[in-house]
Amino acid sequence: MDHLLPRALSNAGYRTGQIGKYHVAPEEVYRFDTYLKGDSRNAKQMASVAKDFITADDEKPFFLYFATSDPHRGGGDDASYPGKHKPNFFGNLPNKAAYEGVDEVFFDPNKIPVPPFLPDTPESRSELAHYYQSCARIDQGVAELIKILKESDLYDKTLIVFTSDHGMAFAGAKTTVFEAGLHVPFIVRNPYEKKRGIESDAMISHADIAPSLVDFAQALDREKNQPKNFVEANAYWKGKDYVAKDNRGHRPYTSYHGDSWIPILGKKNATHHKTMFASHTFHEITMYYPMRAVWDGKYKLIWNIASGLPYPFASDLWASSTWQAQLEKGEDALYGYMNVGSYVDRPAFELYNVTENRYEEVNLASNPEYSNILESMKAKLKAFQQATNDPWISKWEYE
Repeated sequence: MDHLLPRALSNAGYRTGQIGKYHVAPEEVYRFDTYLKGDSRNAKQMASVAKDFITADDEKPFFLYFATSDPHRGGGDDASYPGKHKPNFFGNLPNKAAYEGVDEVFFDPNKIPVPPFLPDTPESRSELAHYYQSCARIDQGVAELIKILKESDLYDKTLIVFTSDHGMAFAGAKTTVFEAGLHVPFIVRNPYEKKRGIESDAMISHADIAPSLVDFAQALDREKNQPKNFVEANAYWKGKDYVAKDNRGHRPYTSYHGDSWIPILGKKNATHHKTMFASHTFHEITMYYPMRAVWDGKYKLIWNIASGLPYPFASDLWASSTWQAQLEKGEDALYGYMNVGSYVDRPAFELYNVTENRYEEVNLASNPEYSNILESMKAKLKAFQQATNDPWISKWEYE
């Protein structure tokens, strides 16, 4: 219970605050001291709202969970687009209007980069232009936060972590375990680290964030990989009116899955995890398609557990002009490095050399030259499923 980030930091003597998206529940479990109200499509305004919390005259240090809705899809479609399939606004305002205090950045669809996993079409370019504009608003919000920290003499005392919860909101990225769906921005500024501008290839996961922040707060028991003042979930709930419990059966959650990356900051050639795992079960309850993935820095295995069924990706991605324009052309129409048909109908196993083939064009799973690697990666995945009590481990033996 007390390993959850806001509670762990609160127990460590931090003031905790949240603004923007709040995609966790129940509140009793993910409890912040302060909840701020801001426009999650205007990160600059959110920063202004958070200023008083950041600069409060309080001896306690602060933790701020700052979550924008940009650059998610939303806000309707751009009716001014001349084509049949209208691009989504990605939260941008119609007619090139600007949010209050924001210097909107507009992108020319004809000049922007198109990621290799997307089709280079007028539809994708028009949507990407809106997507990049939405990203630019976040940049201005981060700049405003840094300005507040510097003006308050807090910049050189504050750990900053910048990341994204998933890949781009396009088919081929979000809701997949492809590199475009999992490989997200991750920038850390540790004010006490002397070496700056280090780019690291260390394999890290979002599961590492909580133990890292607790470690920075000097509240992590590194040997047990849990907060120093840890309270087991069932003990916490005992005698309380709100009924809940640790529902992990015979494997109660007493330590973090991830590991702190604080010790490797500033070390260019440092390693972290040797093997990484990922899973997807559904995006919305009607879009159920379990997948598991493992990669070791060179090879990556994806197990499409529901292979044989059409892949039911997120409704907003399916309805997007980028996807619909290609779907209209038929199953053989190219969609980045795949075609429409192969994107919807996935094989049971996909094996990629992601060092040589980052965007996963060539599936090696059926290549006999890679049979030993395939079996080795399967074994790693099974072992992880066993260790985490994954119910889908039974699919290896039963249909």
